[in-house]
Formats: sequence, C-alpha cells, structure tokens
Amino acid sequence: MRGTFACALGAFAVALVNMPGDTSQGQTTQLRPPAAFESIPDQNARSRALFSEIAKVLTSPRCMNCHPAADRPTQGNDLHPHQPPVFRGVGVCQTCHTDRNYTLMERASYKSIPGHPRWDMAPSEMAWQGKSVSEICELLKDPQRNGGRNLELLHDHLGADDLVAWGWHPGEGREPAPGSQRELGELVRSWIDTGAACP
Repeated sequence: MRGTFACALGAFAVALVNMPGDTSQGQTTQLRPPAAFESIPDQNARSRALFSEIAKVLTSPRCMNCHPAADRPTQGNDLHPHQPPVFRGVGVCQTCHTDRNYTLMERASYKSIPGHPRWDMAPSEMAWQGKSVSEICELLKDPQRNGGRNLELLHDHLGADDLVAWGWHPGEGREPAPGSQRELGELVRSWIDTGAACP
C-alpha cells in the first residue's frame, strides 16, 4: 500500500465510522432498450424520450457525485458533502482514491473507497448537480463544456470509457448506476441517430 494512501486511509476510515452509509433510495435499476421507443412516430419526440432514459444514468448518484456544482464533491445516494473535506484541484482525489476500489474495515459505515487510475472530479464546466435533464443534455452536446467531444466521441465516452464503467462496478456498499454501460451505449447511439434532441 502506498505511504500517502496508508496515512490518508487511517484518517478517512476514522471519519467514516460515524457517517451514514450509502443506502439505496429506490433508484430505478433497469433501462429500457431503444426498441421500447420505436413506437414513438415523431423522430424528435423519440430522441427526447431516449435522452430521458439516458438521464436515469446521468442523474444517478454514481454520476452526480463526481459532477458537483460546487468545488467540493459529494458522496452517498443522498449526495452529502464529501468527508473528509476535499476541494477541486488536480490530483487532490488521488490522495485517498487509488487505481482500484479499496474495501474498508468492517466497522466503517462505508464499505469501500472508490478507485480508478484517472479518478477525479469532473471539471467545473461539466457540473450536473442542480441542472435539469434538459440542461444536462445541452451541456453534453456542447464541446466547450464536454471536454471537446463531438457526438461520436461522446458516444464512445459514455458507452466504452473505463472510468465511466466504474459506475456499474462501484465497490462494496454502493448501488450501481441503472442498467449497464452496454445498454447506455445503445441508448446514446439511438439518441444520436434520431437527432440528439434534448427534452
């Protein structure tokens, strides 16, 4: 175990002992496939409906916690402020978040610390918390706010990026994002093919 991680883990685990766990709040766990929207005759309306289905993933705690409106990330299904307190800055998250999920001691309220080699908060221009589904949609389509991605690169990011994939493998004690990354990718593909309309 890395020295800085071992040091941070001790303080982090102590802070977690008295914190609320990441319990389920009835998140929808299924995604409807693109075929479920084929009965919508108007292509624009179908595209908007497809994005509303995609939004089940984007507005889940697994995505929202890393796309905060403030400079402090949130955690848990209730999106409470991150403990211990950390703030936006390059490399800050890697102090405790390593290259993989880490299971904690049994007495901690949280069962694991998330991890990935590129773990970090999304840039502030990619903040989703406090935005409507329509506003998130417009943000995702805007290369000035989505990391310079056109729609095809956006499809690749949501449907195949291994950092996004963490949302379905979030570690012990966390509810995964709805559906699967493959299903999300299929929905995004259909949304793009029907004009990428926003609700």
